[in-house]
Amino acid sequence: MQVPEIKFYSEETGLFYKLVPTKTWPTLQISGIHMHRIKDVDPKKDTELKLKSLGKLFGNVLDICTGLGYTAILAARSNAVEKVITIEKDPNVIAIAKQNPFSKELFTNPKIKLIIADAYEKIKEFESERFNFIIHDPPRYALASGLYSLSFYKELFRVLKHGGKMFHYTGMPGSKQGKNYLKGILRRLREAGFVEIKKASKACGVVVRKS
Repeated sequence: MQVPEIKFYSEETGLFYKLVPTKTWPTLQISGIHMHRIKDVDPKKDTELKLKSLGKLFGNVLDICTGLGYTAILAARSNAVEKVITIEKDPNVIAIAKQNPFSKELFTNPKIKLIIADAYEKIKEFESERFNFIIHDPPRYALASGLYSLSFYKELFRVLKHGGKMFHYTGMPGSKQGKNYLKGILRRLREAGFVEIKKASKACGVVVRKS
């Protein structure tokens, strides 16, 4: 499939958007920052590694920060998954996904429900223990600090079923400042009630469980 040339500046957000081809699925670049890993892995493999860290998916899945929809698409392909609810705050991102042929299933698979909203607020509307799995793939802290907050982690804990698991993308911070940032994430996850926090190094994140 041919990747369309898409690049534009949004006065509303103050951000520059660009769809960038790779050897497999394209990635989204926002003001110079890639929304997928493209070093050593490609966007498709990056997404596969995140989902693989959770084991076999089933039931209801919540995907925080839709992006181009790859996580929701691959999760919905699992036969045992009944529904994937995916939330994206930025309409510009969804507009790009609609033009990306590799994102087609985001809009055509009946198992996927796309919600354009701020996940920090929208999650409060979901009933408790609704989801078997959560994929939390937020942008960097400077762009969405609320999605790393204790209050948001408590909401994630609330909507996850007992025994359910969540993958949280953290990146692989190497500096002292980065390690402190990761420690802060882990501390707040524990305070929210999550247990069995395990590193998912290949996916650049952590997997936690609700006991």
